[in-house]
Formats: sequence, structure tokens, C-alpha cells
Amino acid sequence: MSRPFSFSEGEYYHVFNRGVEKRQVFTNPNDKYRFQKLLYLCNGTNAVHLSTVREIFSGIPIYKIERGQPIIALGVYCIMSSHFHLLVRELTVNGISQFMQKLITAYTMYFNIRNQRTGSLFEGRFRARHAHNDEYLKYLYSYIHLNPVEHIEPAWKNKGIKNMRKVNNYLQNYQHSSFPDYLKIKRPESAILMPGQFPNYFEEKSNFINEVASWLEFQPEQPMLY
Repeated sequence: MSRPFSFSEGEYYHVFNRGVEKRQVFTNPNDKYRFQKLLYLCNGTNAVHLSTVREIFSGIPIYKIERGQPIIALGVYCIMSSHFHLLVRELTVNGISQFMQKLITAYTMYFNIRNQRTGSLFEGRFRARHAHNDEYLKYLYSYIHLNPVEHIEPAWKNKGIKNMRKVNNYLQNYQHSSFPDYLKIKRPESAILMPGQFPNYFEEKSNFINEVASWLEFQPEQPMLY
């Protein structure tokens, strides 16, 4: 099925996909770290060779791996057990499609070999939504980063948060998203992001914290944008 839009250079998109038959595709922290590193490695004009993949998982910091020029800018990401969310900006013609093809292929090959399986791992072609205005674009920073809340508060969108302190601590320590990067925590994974390619909504850490808190504290009767 064709998309109702074409990707355009300079535009922002929410890209996401889940495991085929809703299966878990990131079954442990190592799977998620693998995908994180591939987010960096696959975002370049260079081809992804097996030798490069071995290099990036041999302990060499990801930002020292030569990947060529970036083809997309990644602003936000979150990796869950059964799916992932990305906020990306197209930098070159067909950049998003090329990036996703390399990313999904590289991770599927790794997962299938490790689990002695064959075939597709994700549900068909990746899905995407155009962040067509500033309100929706800014909202995606909270929507994507708050996905892990369901691990400890499964019904929070309908019933609200029961233990706000527990939720905040969980989000701050969840290493498989860009949440720590927006808290200005220095780590090698920060190289995955290109914040300069996105609006400067959160110049200060407090701006980001307040924005996330406003969504966590919403009342269930308030509509959320999905």
C-alpha cells in the first residue's frame, strides 16, 4: 500500500514499526543496544559491511566509526520490546528510505542468525507520519519518550499516573531512548542524535523536564494526540 505522501528534504517524520505478529523483536538489553548502535552506523552514505558491524561491536566508540555523510537527522528515538519510534528529518533525496532499508536489514540479519530463524522480522514496510506543523512536531518529543511508562504504569493514559516519582526515575534511567540525552547526560550514544537539525524547543534541561511533566500530569478526561 502506498503512502499518502512522499518524503521531502528538510521535512520531519515520525517513523515507527513493530515486530511481525506483534512479537518481541528486542528480547534483551543487548538487542536494544545493538539497534541503538545501528541507528548511528546505518545513517551514512557508506555501505554497511560485515567488517564495519564487527568493528562497532568490538568496543570502539560509535562516533569513531567512519559512516560517510549522514543521510537523515535523528532527533528522538525509543526502542521497546516489540516496536520502535524515531523522529527523523530527511537530509538527502530518499535518505529516510535508504536509512530504514539498511537499518531493518542489518538488525534482521543479526536477530535471525542469533535466534536461528528466517524471514521477515518487522511488519511489512515501516510506517511514517509527516510532522506537518510545529504543535505536532513538539508533541512527538513527549509521545516517543513516554513509551516506556507503560512498563510500570500500563493504564496511565486512561487512569493517570499513580507513582510519579517511580515513573520519573524509570524514564531517566531507561537507556534505550534519547531521554537521557535531553537531560544533558553525557554518553557515547549521544552521537546518534543531530539536535542542530531540529527546532530548539529545549535549550535548557528544565524546558524538556517541564514539557514531559505536563503530559505525565494530564487528567484522563483530557484528549491526547495520537
